[in-house]
Amino acid sequence: MEDAIKKEKQCHFCADNIKDIDYKDTNLLRRFINSYGKILPKKRTGTCSKHQRKLATSIKRARVMAILPFTNK
Repeated sequence: MEDAIKKEKQCHFCADNIKDIDYKDTNLLRRFINSYGKILPKKRTGTCSKHQRKLATSIKRARVMAILPFTNK
């Protein structure tokens, strides 16, 4: 049996040339959290390390400002 060839994910922010991740852009941030409100890992989303750190900071800021919920339950 042949091994499944995995397509390497490309960073969403590098591909679209997005330099700053705004904590007020909830539509973008919701793509990177799961249904329980947890931040998805970079292995699952395909973001690079630099943007994953900025993404996590933006999500945390949005939670503190009550733009995003900490949990959905």
